[in-house]
Amino acid sequence: MSAELISILVLVVVFVIATTRSINMGALAFAAAFGVGTLVADMKTDDIFKGFPGSLFVVLVGVTFLFAIARANGTTDWLVHLAIRLVGGRIALMPWVMFAITGVLTAIGAVSPAAVAIVAPIAMGFAAKYRINPLLMGVMVVHGAQAGGFSPISIYGTIVNGIVAEEGLPGNEIVLFLASLVVNLVIAAVVFVVLGGMKLARQPVEAAALARAGGGGASGAGAAGGGSGVAGVGSVADSGGSTAPGAAGSGSPAGGAVAEADPADERISLTPPRIATLAGLAALVVAALVFDLDVGLAAITVAVLLSVVWPETSKQAITQITWPTVLLICGILTYVAVLQTMGTIKWAGDSVAGVGAPLLAALLICYIGAIVSAFASSVGIMGALIPLAVPFLLQGEVSAVGLIAALAVSATVVDVSPFSTNGALVLAGAQDVDRDRFFKQLMVYGGIMVAAAPPLVWLALVVPGIW
Repeated sequence: MSAELISILVLVVVFVIATTRSINMGALAFAAAFGVGTLVADMKTDDIFKGFPGSLFVVLVGVTFLFAIARANGTTDWLVHLAIRLVGGRIALMPWVMFAITGVLTAIGAVSPAAVAIVAPIAMGFAAKYRINPLLMGVMVVHGAQAGGFSPISIYGTIVNGIVAEEGLPGNEIVLFLASLVVNLVIAAVVFVVLGGMKLARQPVEAAALARAGGGGASGAGAAGGGSGVAGVGSVADSGGSTAPGAAGSGSPAGGAVAEADPADERISLTPPRIATLAGLAALVVAALVFDLDVGLAAITVAVLLSVVWPETSKQAITQITWPTVLLICGILTYVAVLQTMGTIKWAGDSVAGVGAPLLAALLICYIGAIVSAFASSVGIMGALIPLAVPFLLQGEVSAVGLIAALAVSATVVDVSPFSTNGALVLAGAQDVDRDRFFKQLMVYGGIMVAAAPPLVWLALVVPGIW
């Protein structure tokens, strides 16, 4: 058996073990890089370490550290609360609010699972209270995260564009971003209609209930059209368990008028730490987009500045850095670097090209990305498949820009699967549901995405060959 085939089989084993044994795929990939690199490719330790993605490590740590601070000091809760008030408590807009919030968070640099972890508990809490289909709300959150997930300053976008540049492939950051945005927006719109989103327009909720909701119990304001109390926003959004002063004992304004928020409500006020964090997030966007500075170094600089002024928040946030995600991505990319060094990438790419039908080979790559990503890391599979397709793409028979965009979309729209991180977060955040039934719903939806998404994006992005 050739060394190249052994290295690919080891990669398959890594995916299988990580899926079936709940072991971090990155840790397995590091072990595989050491084993294959040393025993099969006769590589030195220094050669293996050369594949470690140091700059990406800084991006992941810096961005997740900054967002952990934003979550710890309540900035993300403030943003969510503001968005909810802006829609005036209209139930039909709630899923779209959650879609937009997660999209903005990932677009400006949040890791997709981090954005979903922030928004999903809040969204699923609203779904339970206002009788919104939990599958609808969960799907909107995840597709929202993926809609913004490939912006030029996002984690996914940075990773994919970095791989494309490193491999010397033609790339287009805008096409990649817009492809993910449009596909996820269209899917969300279809799901919204199919799962009863239009019916929500007939279920108005007084904006006062949302503006004054707080704590773990019901406020004094009743939901329009029903006698039950409205659950507090604070109890869902506040990961620390604090509650806001409620409006107990006060009557609801007639006609659904928007009540003024209580200035004493600490949960929705703009405190100095929150103002500074918002300014820091704005500075991060400007630094990356206007001055083309490194996203990771800029993010960690903003996080450090906030930590100097508010060290207690920093101590809480440092433990919330998504170290499992960091380990996963760095491990996978280190192993891919070993594959590149030993020639496996070129060998596999030549094999794909040997299918004889370039468009068919492109479709197969998209299907592989979707199937594996439904059970494992989207970033990990993209980090593995894009380099594997390089020799095939360099032949010029298929648009590299179109195929990379199609692969990226195929590997991420399936993340509603309960076996993926995002799907698992939605399942964990669901309230007042039969979990077994909800699990099956997520699994069926994920299966539909695996089956339908690759050929559709292949037809739209690869077959025309215009990118």
